[in-house]
Amino acid sequence: MNEGTLTKLFFGAIERHAARPAAFRYKAEGEWRPITHHEVEQRVHHLAVGLRELGIRPGDRVALLSENRPEWALADYACLTVGGIDVPIYATLPAKQVEYIVRDAGAVAIFCSTADQFAKVREVRGALPALKHVILFDRDAKRDGAIALAELEEQGRAAVGKYPRYREEALEVQPDDLATLIYTSGTTGDPKGVMLTHNNLYSNVKAALEVIPISAGDEALSMLPLSHVLERMVAYTMFHAGVVINYAESFEAVAANLQETKPTVVLSVPRLYEKVYARVLENALSGSALKRKIFFWAKRVGEEWADHTLAGLPIPGGLALQKQIADRLVFSKLKQRTGGRIKFFISGGAPLSADIAKFFIGAGLLITEGYGLTETSPVISINPLHKIKIGTVGRPVPGVQVKIAEDGEILAKGPNIMRGYYNKPEATAEAIDADGWFHTGDIGQLDADGYLTITDRKKDLIVTAGGKNIAPQPIEGLVKGNKFILNAVLLGDRRKYPIMLVVPNGDALAAWAQERNLTAASRADLLALPDVRAKIEREVMGDLRDLAKYQMPKKFVIVQEDFTVDNGMLTPTLKVKRRAVEKRYAEAIESAYAEGDVERISTTIEL
Repeated sequence: MNEGTLTKLFFGAIERHAARPAAFRYKAEGEWRPITHHEVEQRVHHLAVGLRELGIRPGDRVALLSENRPEWALADYACLTVGGIDVPIYATLPAKQVEYIVRDAGAVAIFCSTADQFAKVREVRGALPALKHVILFDRDAKRDGAIALAELEEQGRAAVGKYPRYREEALEVQPDDLATLIYTSGTTGDPKGVMLTHNNLYSNVKAALEVIPISAGDEALSMLPLSHVLERMVAYTMFHAGVVINYAESFEAVAANLQETKPTVVLSVPRLYEKVYARVLENALSGSALKRKIFFWAKRVGEEWADHTLAGLPIPGGLALQKQIADRLVFSKLKQRTGGRIKFFISGGAPLSADIAKFFIGAGLLITEGYGLTETSPVISINPLHKIKIGTVGRPVPGVQVKIAEDGEILAKGPNIMRGYYNKPEATAEAIDADGWFHTGDIGQLDADGYLTITDRKKDLIVTAGGKNIAPQPIEGLVKGNKFILNAVLLGDRRKYPIMLVVPNGDALAAWAQERNLTAASRADLLALPDVRAKIEREVMGDLRDLAKYQMPKKFVIVQEDFTVDNGMLTPTLKVKRRAVEKRYAEAIESAYAEGDVERISTTIEL
């Protein structure tokens, strides 16, 4: 496979798709507005020259702290075309975590979308001596010590004559040059900066296009954070292929934006498909007895049709007729809710329920699942649309090799494997062995057809149903240092949100209760007192106050017995056996999740 760069991809796409009506669309003042390829080229050129005027040079790190919007892509391409290394940061991260990433990367400039994002930077700027420039997307935001993106563009426009070789120099970027540092949570300690080269991402774009059929004429709805490597790589792929990228207003607005933009291709995490399915199910169950009966009949028909289709078997005449009726009575409504033009959905970032996948396929909405990590740029494998195997994450994409180690760990090798972790040679050597195989930390198996199935997780990293990566040990450490808490375990892999199991320090709580004249006949009675439960809540929430929203446990379960080697909850080296804990308290955990979404912490007592 030929090597390449993202700058080559950018200029090539501009030339090929100049006649297309739009490269991007965004919603403003109630209407969807286009940005053409010519406008993209001009704005990127002016922003790139503006960066040069600020003193940005090849190899400099430039951070991006923003929600999804066209300016994100423009800033990204501008940074890349001056040879910079951009550092995307989740817009949901609190100031302290923004500070760590910007400082560790040594970023000399940062793009911020709004006044709220800029406020985070202002709060920690004193601890960031290398940070010289802040550029704000929103023109009207208060700009103490920052400049507006429009000003940067204007400065660049006025100075283009000083840089006549802008395009030539942009194309001189080499495939092995770093393109980005993406910070990802490790299982312990602080986030690590994943070093991805131009060719890491370029090769993954090319490989994906050999498997996923998209082209000019398609439209996509961008909803996952561009700070996530999956959405980022897919955005490059869409731009390269000439697909119009519509930027969703927010994840909450996706349902409305689907109907407004009518995309043909949608990439999302399982959480979206779970929400769609839950909404459809709720509508059916809230209707009349006849409506419920029709829905569940149609669901069974769709699943039977999906079984035949996925197995490559002919559809019996009776089933074909039933499917037509089910489409008209039930599934057509679902298709309209997704815009009516979907060719296929792509699911990634976390495991997709086989039942939900079969429901979508049975409804005539093809959904394919893939697998990858930030360190693999990210796609390792994906189900080909013509031969999907539900429950698997598909075959390795062209150019990528996969094998299973003796302990069951999935290993990957190819042009998409990261250069390493920024300034962490030991962590890099641990992740990539001497033969170039990347150790994913996931356990899996390959079937006779080369399809990969993920069966377990070797490392403790939690991946929520929304695709968020959460390192549990640092969060648990924050709580364990509290004098009222003996132990804590954060759980939430493949769930909508994390919860925490907490072992209170009964002696400390008893002393606290005595000072307040609270009496209890036993330890169990003490922990059941509302005031004591509220005290535990306050202590835990106080310890976790600086976490990002997605890292914060929505609920916690109080367990009386501490985790020990003797009761099987700890290893001999005193590490928590997470799966043993989950099994031991499975009923309480399921009960906590069954209570539904909440905005505040709720407490379940497991004695």
